[in-house]
Amino acid sequence: MNIVVIGAGLAGANAVQELRTQGYPGDITLIGAEPRPPYERPPLSKGLLLGSAEPDSVFVHDTAWYADQQIDLLTDTTVTGIDLDTGHVVAGGRQLPYDRLLLTTGAQPRRLPLSDGAGADVVYLRTLDDALALNARLTEHLLIVGAGWIGLEVAAAARQAGGTVTIVEPAALPLAHVLGDELGLLFADLHREHGVDLRLRTSVAVIDHTRGRTTVRLSDGSELNPDLILVGIGAEPDDHLAATARLATDHGVLVDARLCASDPHVYAAGDVANQDHPLLGRIRVEHWDTAIHQGRHAARSMLGDDEPYTRQPYFFTDQYDLGMEYVGHVGPKGYDELVIRGDFASRVTTAFWIKANHVVAGMHTNDWDAIDPIRAWIGSEADDDLRNPAIPLADLATPPGVKPAANR
Repeated sequence: MNIVVIGAGLAGANAVQELRTQGYPGDITLIGAEPRPPYERPPLSKGLLLGSAEPDSVFVHDTAWYADQQIDLLTDTTVTGIDLDTGHVVAGGRQLPYDRLLLTTGAQPRRLPLSDGAGADVVYLRTLDDALALNARLTEHLLIVGAGWIGLEVAAAARQAGGTVTIVEPAALPLAHVLGDELGLLFADLHREHGVDLRLRTSVAVIDHTRGRTTVRLSDGSELNPDLILVGIGAEPDDHLAATARLATDHGVLVDARLCASDPHVYAAGDVANQDHPLLGRIRVEHWDTAIHQGRHAARSMLGDDEPYTRQPYFFTDQYDLGMEYVGHVGPKGYDELVIRGDFASRVTTAFWIKANHVVAGMHTNDWDAIDPIRAWIGSEADDDLRNPAIPLADLATPPGVKPAANR
């Protein structure tokens, strides 16, 4: 069997690694548009900007590893077409046959249309080159459009580097659509305490660049003169190639529980995969953990494993002296109750989102022993002890309906 993977990112790298781990001896081709081997993206807005990680540390494997594993790694190569009928992809002017095809094409930053052609320094953070270029300018006046994870992490790095930071966000609080108002306020206070000029309920109305000077007018009428504008307003799945090949797409490549697409020989994983999750329904997740584990799962599925992918989404962030981990998924139906344990003043907290008396998501800030107990509660029925902040999380009984670890 001949396996081709389009997309040399984290999901693709983990997929080809898992194929060899599972003992697959056949041909593997991994194709990437960037000129580098696969690398991890979280350091781009965290350690790399903070100076605590070296550029070489972001790579999943060095180039020699792919050669040692007899994986044909094609970098700086664009795939221009997929022929489902003949089982070929067109890449770099070559036709490459496949028996199984995995799409790990990821996502692309959502653009700010009014910045196009404005002449101002407007940047996005998606690639290693983006991060290296941004790192060199962190001490300047940075206007960040969007108070999401990327925007807040870059703001923290810039402030720690001595830069001036203004964040513009249309919502009333950062991350409110993800975490809710109470925890959104925690992040707003955190950044204001570190000197970030946080402009909420505000958007960019006009960008003007004249005689080398950028003027940004906001929706509230105020004006700013930043040196650099970073746009962090989300990402769109890179599913154009799949749609052109007539695979089923809808804000990503539609895949079943095993990560198989509408063609039985094609699979998708990572940011581009819109999965029919057995527990969560249709969901597309743009996080590091999902790219790793879906990539590995897709590899096993291509080799005939029938197990569904059931892992709960997980993500983390580091901002100043605050670290956070989150697991689960609130979903489109939202939540009925948010239980917060701990102290906002010290920023050592845990939180649980509850829907129909079942825990659908949980997180902690600066409580590094909490993530395993939190993960155990996901999907379980909430009880009075969970809601009682006087009972430490570690002292809670096993969640209702969950067997002790030794008996699982």
